[in-house]
Amino acid sequence: MRYSIVKLPQLSGDKASVYSVIQHGEHETFLEKFLEENKDLFLSETNDILARLRTIGLKTGARIEFFREKEGIPGDGVCYLYYKKKSRLRLYCIRNGTSLVILGGGGPKETRTLQEDEKLKKENYFIRWLSNEITARIKTREIKYVNDYLDIAGDFEFENEENE
Repeated sequence: MRYSIVKLPQLSGDKASVYSVIQHGEHETFLEKFLEENKDLFLSETNDILARLRTIGLKTGARIEFFREKEGIPGDGVCYLYYKKKSRLRLYCIRNGTSLVILGGGGPKETRTLQEDEKLKKENYFIRWLSNEITARIKTREIKYVNDYLDIAGDFEFENEENE
């Protein structure tokens, strides 16, 4: 399957840029799918997530206290957006400093570990894979930071044969 990274201008601002992933042939980003899948059962949490993302982009940047780290391997930036204790939704993402966030997918965490939930495991492992791909492209300069590290530019087309 092929994927691209797209900037979300409605959530991005002077403090941070917010991106999401879109699968080729689809019309919704992973964030939009996440919100649609969860709005009926978790309306207040989805609203909180959107408010937090706007705050990150426009007011505060991607402060570490807004995220739960160590959801991937050390140094890959994989985490999930954190907004309240006892919140059940997990929105997996890549946090790159305080100025850049790339959103993947997620869902409600109903099990003790994410590995016990096939959907969460799939979403988490996808964002880990994407983080690895982006890091490799930064090293080869296919992707670079621009606008004082607020944005990235370059080759945003990715192919993942494992998801087919």
